[in-house]
Amino acid sequence: MKLILGFLASTLISSASFAKTCDVAIEATDAMSYNTKVITATGCSEVKITLKHAGKLPKAAMGHNLVVAAEADMKAIVAAAAKSSFAKDYSPGTEHVIAATKLLGSGESATITISTSKFKKGTKYKFFCTFPGHSSIMVGDVVL
Repeated sequence: MKLILGFLASTLISSASFAKTCDVAIEATDAMSYNTKVITATGCSEVKITLKHAGKLPKAAMGHNLVVAAEADMKAIVAAAAKSSFAKDYSPGTEHVIAATKLLGSGESATITISTSKFKKGTKYKFFCTFPGHSSIMVGDVVL
């Protein structure tokens, strides 16, 4: 019994040593931009993304969020968010969203954590803002 418990404990410890959280900090500005065009998740078991609204404008004028989804789903997600409202943070609210922050105004920040097991090999992924009109400029790649 001790041998089995020892083996199980060793296995759990070994598995835990392979788990890696990658921390990514992104800033959004009043110039409708993120300060990066790439989120790298290579070798990560999960990605912790913190979005900070580094601008001065309020959420109603220049709100930003960060949505992660398959590139093929981006257009439908942006369209769904456009049908939402400011009161609902232009929520993309579809099953195709892998993760999303709330809509942020000046000085606010939000963090999301995504298990990389949610990403499928061979699929391209994007991150983008769903505030109306922003997704054409505020968009980047998630590299696995």
